[in-house]
Amino acid sequence: MDWRLELGPAFAMSNVSYAAPAGDDAVLKVLLPGDDESDHDADALALWNGDGAVRLLRHDRKRGVLLLERARPGDDISKLPEDEATAIAVEVGLRLWRPATEPFRWIGDHVPRWLDNAERSPGERNELIPLARELYESLEVGRATLVHGDFHHHNILDGGDRGYVAIDSKAMLGEPEFDIPSFLWNPLPYRMRPDVTERRIAAFAAAGLDEERIRAWAVIRGAYLGAGTGGVPVLRALLD
Repeated sequence: MDWRLELGPAFAMSNVSYAAPAGDDAVLKVLLPGDDESDHDADALALWNGDGAVRLLRHDRKRGVLLLERARPGDDISKLPEDEATAIAVEVGLRLWRPATEPFRWIGDHVPRWLDNAERSPGERNELIPLARELYESLEVGRATLVHGDFHHHNILDGGDRGYVAIDSKAMLGEPEFDIPSFLWNPLPYRMRPDVTERRIAAFAAAGLDEERIRAWAVIRGAYLGAGTGGVPVLRALLD
């Protein structure tokens, strides 16, 4: 592979994968070995084709390298007023959640393992695991909708005339409600609050998502991802 790119310094939040500007209009993203959750980022970008996400320009699947459209001006929504940021997230999500099949993997084949892994790790979130397992068993988990997988403020950028667009998907098949929890406990260094959480849930429910499934997924995903300091009581209260 020789794309003859001149790279700038890596972006500050490229913690899991390497991402750096490649000129003014593109970004080079390199997936790190073992980051299998991002295996289908390029496939998702190809399906979205610029509608709700940055465009895929080139892809070397064997090496795990993607050349992406660079969102300009590229500011994420973390600094926007609360209600404005939530409204943008709803609008972007509604463009991303669309029917899909192979090659995407189904979340139902992975969530039980993620809960098992979390149970073996110390942390406040562990107390949610029994409840998370009970909730998960009660769900008939969807498998026909493409979900972003890491849907939060820092992954939604201002694309200027393009509108707001998503980046850094961990795309899988599932249901839209699966995507909402990570939005509930972001942006960094936000600490979850019951009133803000309820307003966010209400906004996605008003757009057609199932409120009870959002609440269930928040507990399930919080049990294996964590929801930040003080997040566990807020998550428990979602089911009261």
